[in-house]
Amino acid sequence: MTQRPALTGVILAGGAARRMGGQDKGLVDFRGRPLVAWVIEALAPQVDELLIVANRNLDRYRVFGHPVVSDLRPDFPGPLAGFEAALSAAHHDWVLTCPVDTPLLPPDYARMLCPACPQRAAVGCLDGHWEPLFSLLPKAALPGLSSMLDAGERTARRWLASLDPVLIALDAQAASLRDADDAAALRALAGTLPPLTRES
Repeated sequence: MTQRPALTGVILAGGAARRMGGQDKGLVDFRGRPLVAWVIEALAPQVDELLIVANRNLDRYRVFGHPVVSDLRPDFPGPLAGFEAALSAAHHDWVLTCPVDTPLLPPDYARMLCPACPQRAAVGCLDGHWEPLFSLLPKAALPGLSSMLDAGERTARRWLASLDPVLIALDAQAASLRDADDAAALRALAGTLPPLTRES
């Protein structure tokens, strides 16, 4: 079986978090730990390098022991700027991304989005809808991305479509890949889980 290529994993934590009342989503508590801690625990074993893209509280993110990079552009220009920062900092040819507010990221997430030796980008889909923050991106796409940002493009799907990505159905993992985008959703998600034990 062909081995997968080396991967840089990227946790996207750099948004303005308007739906979280302005809170830094990655530092919001989920079952006794910040959201980012859960995602690191799930993603780090699946990749060869792990980066966190964040634009606030950089020192607090650095405590988790992985490099923290920020958008290269001011004013929270959106997910495309996070992709640009990730691709610029990555040391490997392929970059696997996920948002910081997915504390139940599956332990086989990399395998799901990274078929053996990929030649194309990949984007996850839930219920038929693209979820751009769940992507596998080639570092070689960085120049084109930067050019689109320079031209004023801010729509992640439009740029991703230009890469002719493989679409990966994640519907079977919908419960684990929920993008808990506000505090109420986080509480609801936590309430669906079994009680924590000392081992967990």
